[in-house]
Amino acid sequence: MSTEATQKIIAGMKPEQLPIPQHKLHRWTHFAGLYAGEHVAATEFVIGATFVALGATTTDILIGLLIGNVLAVLSWTLITAPIAVQTRLSLYTYLDKIAGDSMTQLYNWANVLIFTVISAAMITVSCTAVRLLFNIPSQLEWYPTNSLFVMVVLAVGAIVVVVAMYGFDAVAEFSGLCGPWLVVMFVSGAFALFPALAESVLGRPWLDHFSEFITIGDQLIWTGVNSQGEPGIGLWEVVGFAWAANTITHFGLIDMALLRYAKRPIYGLCTSAGMLFGHYVAWIAAGIMGAGTAVLLKSTIVQLDPGDVAFQALGYSGYVIVIVAGWTTANANLYRAGLAAQAIFHNHSRMQVTATVGVITVLVACFPFVFSQILPLLTYAGLLVVPVGAIVFTEHFIFPRIGLTRYWAHYRNLTHSTPAVASWAAGLVFAFGLQAMQVMSFFYLFLPTWIFTIVLYTFLARRYGAAQSYTAERAADRELSDAIKAMQDQQAIDDGEPAIDTSLLTKALRAVAWTSLGLTAILATIVMFRSPDMATYDKNVAFFRTWAFIFTITYFSSSYWALHRRKAVQNTAVIPASAV
Repeated sequence: MSTEATQKIIAGMKPEQLPIPQHKLHRWTHFAGLYAGEHVAATEFVIGATFVALGATTTDILIGLLIGNVLAVLSWTLITAPIAVQTRLSLYTYLDKIAGDSMTQLYNWANVLIFTVISAAMITVSCTAVRLLFNIPSQLEWYPTNSLFVMVVLAVGAIVVVVAMYGFDAVAEFSGLCGPWLVVMFVSGAFALFPALAESVLGRPWLDHFSEFITIGDQLIWTGVNSQGEPGIGLWEVVGFAWAANTITHFGLIDMALLRYAKRPIYGLCTSAGMLFGHYVAWIAAGIMGAGTAVLLKSTIVQLDPGDVAFQALGYSGYVIVIVAGWTTANANLYRAGLAAQAIFHNHSRMQVTATVGVITVLVACFPFVFSQILPLLTYAGLLVVPVGAIVFTEHFIFPRIGLTRYWAHYRNLTHSTPAVASWAAGLVFAFGLQAMQVMSFFYLFLPTWIFTIVLYTFLARRYGAAQSYTAERAADRELSDAIKAMQDQQAIDDGEPAIDTSLLTKALRAVAWTSLGLTAILATIVMFRSPDMATYDKNVAFFRTWAFIFTITYFSSSYWALHRRKAVQNTAVIPASAV
């Protein structure tokens, strides 16, 4: 291939089709913050309460969630991160290269469906906090039972849609600030309500040793009996859900889009910031808060929604945690849904398509079943995309080891890969067939589905042309990759190094933000461990709720101001590479 022809091909490629250049890669701290912010969300209130309603025991929760979340971290590190780092491509680009346009179109439709439902659930969760301001009753049915609640959903949803259309970059950066605050508030909320649980079981609002925590958990929180009064789920179901909750992003490889910016595959371990601090700690804390709220309100956890729980634990900060966590997560997922839809309706702008998808999302959000059934919805979403992840895994890791050619469909200029489409369809039939026959736990269906799809795709691809060598095509592909790398190396020189804000004011603002978090945690610790009687507890918890709200305002004000200053410096000053 001539140099002119190579340059013409590169010029015709869209930016998202190119691998991420070396000078745009991020350090591990970027991914730790990213995953902490994304995986500590308003859904943790729902999922934490769901484990209580499903009847897990305290030991099952403490051990099972730890094992399941560690397995999830290893899945990102051993499967998703290596493919992302070695290719520097998003899943969508990689899939188009190995399966053709038709497969990519089908997959985009699946993503529209998945992210629309997740966005709708987040909007509904945010509205459970707003409804308290208007004295709207809890929405416990699968359909809305109050017209004012529908109006609240429409209003909150409209804000989410507009932001996703116009201002997503700012929201994405702002949501990154939420991660540390959300972790502190989840733990603080559990600390604030646990003495009430201790008083109910032990007759005193404090613990003498850890075994009393197990006793309280078994009697009031994770009792081993579900909401129907029957024996609940066991250890392996808890492990399975914790592992399967994010199959869409690790086994399903959606997070190739994030991890393609990682310098090394080992950065997949940074997902532990979301899994261990987010899911593990937040799910346990949410269960404690839900049970504590039920005790104080003389209700049951299944009759409460996230707004009830957060307000009882954190006061006015509870409004903030539910609204912000739901809002930022809804925006991110609605943006993803809009991108997937725009890839289908490519003749329309992303803003137009996002607006249309947003209207549908808000209408779905009016029905509370979306957030109340988030646990099975997440698992079904994982099943929908796991076969696709298996196809990419097979092409990338297995084919070179068994003598088949990676990218064979691309080398044959196929717009439709029959092996890929057939394997995806067969994988779905296999997964939901196992579910219908109930041959194994629902939460583990992704594993045999993944293996089945790998075997089937390997067999079909060999028959359809993957066994050929494609020597000339592979040489042309290497030439194109070398030309792209040379172009990106020159871009790195031209772009230089971004300026870094090292001003004292910015450092002071960050110090104020972190101090606010530290003081919030200290006050919650005082409530937990310095309440010798209920009179003192009531005084301590009232003091905590007041100052937690003040520190929340302080944290977000100073953090966002520091972020704004940093962005302003980066956008207005660039250090030439020659001066570095």
